Amino acid sequence: MSDDYEATLVRITGRVQGVSFRVWTRNEASRLGLTGWVRNESDGSVLALIAGPDAAISTMIERFWHGPAGASVSSVDKQPTTLAEMPTGFRITG
Repeated sequence: MSDDYEATLVRITGRVQGVSFRVWTRNEASRLGLTGWVRNESDGSVLALIAGPDAAISTMIERFWHGPAGASVSSVDKQPTTLAEMPTGFRITG
């Protein structure tokens, strides 16, 4: 990956399941040109891998704090990660 791109694993907690958070994430990420995936976790959180330009990653992190209508976000924890290759597209998993 070039220096202009990064990948970040993000865990979002709060009232984030049952409010279309995954669909909203896919739509927002696609608008920003990000790739990766998003899924619900058994602990009630949402986990997302977002990859792309640094500026788009930062914007998505900010948007996670608001989420879709009906969401109430308690925390957005990010962890930079290294990928062997950039994912293509953005999908909802699990």
